[in-house]
Amino acid sequence: MLARGGSATDAAIAVMLALTVVEPQSSGIGGGGFMVRGMPDGTVATFDGRETAPAGATPEWFLDENGEVPPRSESVRSGLSVGVPGNIALAAKAHAAHGKLAWADLFEPAIRLARSGFEINPRLNGMLESARNRSAHSAAARSLYFDDQGDPQPVGTLVVNEPLAQTLEMIAGGGPEAFYSGELAERIAETVSADTPRTGAMTYADITGYEAKTRDAVCAPYRAYRVCTMGPPTSGGVAVLQMLGQLERFPIAEMGVRNPLTWHLFVESQRLAYADRELYLADSDYVPVPVAGLVDRDYLASRSGLIAPDRRLTEVTAGTPPGADTALADGDEPEEHGTSHFAVVDADQIMISYTSTIEGAFGSGLMTGGFFLNNELTDFSRSPTVDGQPVANRVEAGKRPRSSMAPTVVYDPEGKPFLAVGAAGGSTIPVQTARSIIGAIDFGLSAEEILALPFVMAFGDRLLLERGTWLEEQADAFRSLGHEQVLVREAPVKGGAVLRTATGWESARDPRLEGQIEIP
Repeated sequence: MLARGGSATDAAIAVMLALTVVEPQSSGIGGGGFMVRGMPDGTVATFDGRETAPAGATPEWFLDENGEVPPRSESVRSGLSVGVPGNIALAAKAHAAHGKLAWADLFEPAIRLARSGFEINPRLNGMLESARNRSAHSAAARSLYFDDQGDPQPVGTLVVNEPLAQTLEMIAGGGPEAFYSGELAERIAETVSADTPRTGAMTYADITGYEAKTRDAVCAPYRAYRVCTMGPPTSGGVAVLQMLGQLERFPIAEMGVRNPLTWHLFVESQRLAYADRELYLADSDYVPVPVAGLVDRDYLASRSGLIAPDRRLTEVTAGTPPGADTALADGDEPEEHGTSHFAVVDADQIMISYTSTIEGAFGSGLMTGGFFLNNELTDFSRSPTVDGQPVANRVEAGKRPRSSMAPTVVYDPEGKPFLAVGAAGGSTIPVQTARSIIGAIDFGLSAEEILALPFVMAFGDRLLLERGTWLEEQADAFRSLGHEQVLVREAPVKGGAVLRTATGWESARDPRLEGQIEIP
């Protein structure tokens, strides 16, 4: 797309469409996403294509007949989990404002991949097996990705998805209206409604009424750099800015990249940021979210003062940022293993950071038109209240569920475009993104090196250290700092970045995807 004279926006949209074909487990037109666009002059625009709950949804959407929260798997594999997809509306809105190529041109690679076929790679093969309860949920999916014995097609199998090719041709020729009205919209609504075990299921009117939105970017300084990211309904961007702001008083560059204390400080900053996000972050069209207060420098300085270099905080609770509504309760935090992130920079030095998702692996498992439908509504807190207090991220009609996605762009001390970065992996996304920014700014690492940094994250009282990295060898050092419950395992991460260096721009994807990494 860039070689044909397209903009960074054009290229990013074409990537999203192609991933619908070749990465069906993670993202595509059956889901939604967020796009951040950074101009060379420092102007930043953001596009919200997050899915929405149907008009018939209520705060009790996920509760059973006894008012209890059932196992999450029961909610996922049904129409209850499907939100109105937003990626096509996001693409159309961004293209109308910043596209150079014709709309139909952006679909050509994806149509070609769907019709000519692509080979199943080891990652897709493994996901088909590990997420079989969703990947094989639909007869249409089984016919595409499974053999006659009911096993996933082996690595190297050519997958031809003619229904998806036809769907993409329809949208390429008819514009976004071909997705949000007419035959395709009717089929989406019927597929979801038929698998929804309660009243209030998605309707044709829910789909025709969907609207992608432009939002204000959320920006804050980190050292001499300017970091700009996506605001609500995602929590990821605010969490990234909070982690960075809380770490700014520490001489991380002097401490060094292989110092366990460096990453202890990072973990403690994570814990503080995540306590805030679980209480305050949700769809700002429905609840007041104190975004300015959460990234206020004085507030972050006060939160940073809680971090001790020589010990773990025994208890972490949300703070009270300026403008906060304290009459809220913490919600539950779902797990996610889907999502794709990609970054683009064009010849005009315009940065695009775009995170796209259908939430979990293969979304809801429901398929129509050759693509999987998301399970994004399970990103809502399924309990509407806790101890009688409302949860900010509860289900409501037309509401967008909270996300962890954190597409981000960074400007250098001279105000020039420096980095476009983001990640996939559910609640790990803000940590991955902040870690990459620290790698670039504090340690001067390359694009691949910032993504290859070892992963370390706090999950409640547990601390995860990435298996096979030097961090694994430092488990006792973390225990001595008070991190008693240390887990060592492979990291569920997948990032992407474009970084400007002294010799020009370089791009990278997470080297873990290749099966081999060299940890800085």
